[in-house]
Formats: sequence, structure tokens, C-alpha cells
Amino acid sequence: MRKPAVAGMFYPRDKEELIKQIKECFLSDLGVKKLPEKSLSEERKIVGAVVPHAGYIYSGYEAGYVYYELSKQKKPEAVVIVGPNHHGLGSLVAVSMQDWETPLGIVKNDRELSERFYKNCGIIDLNEEAHAYEHSIEVQLPFLQFIYEDFKFVPISLALQDLDVAREVAECIVNNSKDRDIIVLASSDFTHYESVESAKAKDMLAIEKILSMDEKGFLKVVYENDISICGYGPIAVAIIVSKLLGAKRARLLKYGSSGDVTGDYSSVVAYAAIVFEK
Repeated sequence: MRKPAVAGMFYPRDKEELIKQIKECFLSDLGVKKLPEKSLSEERKIVGAVVPHAGYIYSGYEAGYVYYELSKQKKPEAVVIVGPNHHGLGSLVAVSMQDWETPLGIVKNDRELSERFYKNCGIIDLNEEAHAYEHSIEVQLPFLQFIYEDFKFVPISLALQDLDVAREVAECIVNNSKDRDIIVLASSDFTHYESVESAKAKDMLAIEKILSMDEKGFLKVVYENDISICGYGPIAVAIIVSKLLGAKRARLLKYGSSGDVTGDYSSVVAYAAIVFEK
């Protein structure tokens, strides 16, 4: 069992406080202004998404846009969450086989799928150390618990984020989940600690490539413009997986920054909510 590493920091440790804050992320003027729906739909057009991973007080509003859209559609059999490795611990590309605990309960690891990934794909290691202190995947789980209650997931941490790695990981995910209805979430914030004008100018260059589902062009823009997107590798993975799963378009649901909360636009962290749809 992986215990919460950032409860009490990125989101509340207390269950009731956490539920209250998640609801506020949806209901706030910065959010979608309504709570998620309980879907009766038998269909799901969304096969992938980009969602931020900062503290809920800063990026929960953008995250809520993605989770609101997911709530309207059929629950997947497994959620594959790909996040960057901020700490540099453990294997460079790592899957976890543990169940993960949050203040809202235990999230079950789809161990069969996780095992396929590391046994059938040379690039993916089974390594818990890479996940032990990492927040980028953990912070997605309470939102998913809020909209789905019970679900299974596979966490993949990337310390290597180049195009070749993204392609290999994406192909591994798709080739080993052909019998599963999955979605892939790329956990990433956008530009860090620049003025809101600078951040938006840079990020829109990258977002344009994401919306055209051009993973190579996206990474090229990130490198050439020195854009401090922390999860650019996971985003590239999500683009590739989504296309392989039949996505035909991407939609930007919300773009914002920490300045929207603090009122300080001189140095912000920026966030984007994007979905990939069939």
C-alpha cells in the first residue's frame, strides 16, 4: 500500500475538508460553476487528457474542467496516469504495482495491466521508489475518486521525457491494453515562475501543437522556446496514446495560472485543461 505523500500539503488531509475543497474547485467562479454529473451514458468520447497537478488551491479549478467532462461519460475500466518524476528517485520509467491510499479511501491498482507493462515493455521498470514521494500522480486520485468512486488505475512515472521514450511508452500502453477500455491522463503544469504575459505567450505555442495532436512539434516548441512545462513527456505520451485509441480532435477547456488565485501576475505557474476525443 502506498500511503499519501502530499496530503496536508497539496490537498487537505481530512476527508471532509478534502471533499469540501474538491467541490469548491468545481463550483468556484474560476471553475465550471457546477458539480460533476453522475453519468448514465454508455459512451465515452474522451480517451485522453492533460490535467495539472499543483496544490488544489491553485490548479484545482483547471483540473475540475477535465474531471467534469469525464463525469459526463462512461467510466473507463482503467485510468493510466503518466506523470513526471520531480524527485529523480528510482527508475527512469517506472510503474507501481501498489494500491494507493488517499483520505477518500483506497484506489486499486490494475495489477494485471501494470504487470503487462513492465513484463512486456523493456523500457518500463517495476519500481516503487520512483513513486514514493511524487505528487504528480497522487493529486489526481481524489478527483477521480470524487467522480468515479471506485475505479482501477495504473501509475507511470517518467524521469526520461524525450520523443523516443514517449513513443515507446505510448505503444506499450496501447499494445498491452487492447482488451481494456482505458483512458490516459498526462499530469503536467505549464510555464513556471514567469510573468503571466510571458507564460501565456510561450504556453500557447505549445498548446497549439497539442491541439493539433502533433507530439513531435510539441516537443520541438518546448525545447526551442525553453518552456518550463514539467510533464512534457507525459503530454507527448497522451497525444500518441489518444491518437492510437482513435482520437480525432483535442479541446482546450481552460487555461489559467496561480495569479488568478493570488492576484500576483508577476511570477506565476500556469495550468491547462485539455481533452482528446474520438
